[in-house]
Amino acid sequence: MAHSQNKYADFEGLRERAVTLRRAGLSRRQIRDRLHVHNNDILNRLLEGEPPPEWTKRPNAKDDLRDKARELRLQGWTYDRIQAELGCSKSSISLWVRDLPKPEPRYTPKEQQALMNEGLAHLRAAQDREREATKQAAAAEIDRLSDRELFIAGVALYWAEGSKSKPYARRERVIFVNSDPGVIQTYLAWLDLLKVTGDRLRYTVLIHESADVDAAQHYWADLVGVDVSAFQKPTLKKHNPKTVRKNTGSDYRGCLVIRVLQSAELYCRIEGWWKGITTDAAARLR
Repeated sequence: MAHSQNKYADFEGLRERAVTLRRAGLSRRQIRDRLHVHNNDILNRLLEGEPPPEWTKRPNAKDDLRDKARELRLQGWTYDRIQAELGCSKSSISLWVRDLPKPEPRYTPKEQQALMNEGLAHLRAAQDREREATKQAAAAEIDRLSDRELFIAGVALYWAEGSKSKPYARRERVIFVNSDPGVIQTYLAWLDLLKVTGDRLRYTVLIHESADVDAAQHYWADLVGVDVSAFQKPTLKKHNPKTVRKNTGSDYRGCLVIRVLQSAELYCRIEGWWKGITTDAAARLR
């Protein structure tokens, strides 16, 4: 320990030599080796206030980005725009340009809102086109249904949307209710496949009392291909003043109820078909 203290006893003289070497362009390592000073604290004190020579400085990869960011900020660019242009973080941009004056807004708040709405409209239109293209491509994958495919689809459709008998209330009747025109047409195509004739079908519109009942009956009659006079008396839903209805307007046509007469046997067959489907599906999971 005494040797170490004696070694650096002439600190001022040692500092003078270190400064001379530094100004001559030597690096810290070169000065350390030349003066045999291997204590970093002592070396720091010897070189205090003396900048390193240029050749020892590592280039900063962000220098060019910083200069460009400052240039763009002076042109009135926002942080978001600079970030999109240069690909750097907003926090870095903020540090680089915080001493520069804040640019004047290019648009009034009303103009900014209009531009934002326009951008959102373009975005939503593009999203709508993309969604529609996806749907069209998916529809093309189905092609024409075979009789068996329609049969299986119809069984699943009925078991999801049709009435079902319960152990505590046996009602073996085939009754189907839905508001989707495509679902109704698929169901009727399935009944036709099963040789259920039109004279066995009964139609009823289930609709809110405030809706245009007559227009709804004509719509459903046209869809299923029968005269509106064949429809039974509509079932009207009473208005609940505590409920805010969303199914309003000219597109609201209620639900169509389709009953199959003398359908106890058909119902039992449907239940059996569904049991066969679920049994096979469960076996695939084992």
